[in-house]
Amino acid sequence: MNKQIIFTKINTAELLEAPTQPLGPRDVRVKTAYSTISCGTERANLTGNDSVSHVEPAKEAVFPRSGGYSSSGTVTECGSDVKNTKIGDRVAMFWSKHMTYNVISEDGIVKIGDSISFSDAAICHIACFPLAAVRKTKLEIGESMLIMGLGTLGLLAVKLARAAGAVPIVACDLVPERRAKALRFGADFVFDPLEPGFAEKVIAATGGGAKTAIEVTGIGAGLDETLDCMARFGRVALLGCTRSSDFTIDYYRKVHGPGITLIGAHTMARPKNESYSGYFTTRDDMIILLNLLESGRLTFETDETHAPEECGEVYTRLAFDKNFPPFVQFKWE
Repeated sequence: MNKQIIFTKINTAELLEAPTQPLGPRDVRVKTAYSTISCGTERANLTGNDSVSHVEPAKEAVFPRSGGYSSSGTVTECGSDVKNTKIGDRVAMFWSKHMTYNVISEDGIVKIGDSISFSDAAICHIACFPLAAVRKTKLEIGESMLIMGLGTLGLLAVKLARAAGAVPIVACDLVPERRAKALRFGADFVFDPLEPGFAEKVIAATGGGAKTAIEVTGIGAGLDETLDCMARFGRVALLGCTRSSDFTIDYYRKVHGPGITLIGAHTMARPKNESYSGYFTTRDDMIILLNLLESGRLTFETDETHAPEECGEVYTRLAFDKNFPPFVQFKWE
């Protein structure tokens, strides 16, 4: 039986029976082991606040809709033209769904080694997002990095910045628990962006301003404060989805004058087929993350694991609890 988590109306998730999807020649069927909640994206979909996108005008949210895109599992069936995958392969999926069986193109999976847990593999697609942002800043070993916002993507960015050689790493968030977690994940300094003298403290910690930054709050004020903390010629990757345009920046003083580079880092702003400097495909980033995990140079962790049957309660918390934990998964088997 195939079941799927569906957002049936605003702030409501249900586990419903789903039709068995047909298998195309290049498709595989994967029995899901774990799927990971992407808090920001799924909250926007669940609450109907995703009506402003980077490619379409504002529109009214339409339900029902589905969530999820980062998961792992075991291949149970292969299409006639599948060349490099066999039944029984353990795989990480990208652009999947919270459901028992995902039918997905062979191009949308990456095999995982036996030493990598399904739980870790199910985080890899989400981790591709901050990895792309780190790449786009053109970080060099020993350069400072500011990470503004410590949700799922920001905390993963801390780990990846450390793996990439950023020194120091300054992580900022309003929530004390997230700042504490950032220190465990490898940040050198943590600050509350609302504390007095915030920008001055970041500038002092980085020896004159951050050389690179990843803005993950998706809030105009977060970008404004990030720019206050930058060194001359600094590079800022815009990873957070700033869905509201109702804010202003003093571009002349904060961007133009100091020569700041602003880089769009939405995960769709990446090449489809060939990786090149600073711009890797999703598949190549997935392979790199799995290699880092297998070598022990990168570790993931989860805050909570739930049965899919608990999705109603879990998504109610996601909709209304501002302190919803950043790493929550569903275990499907």
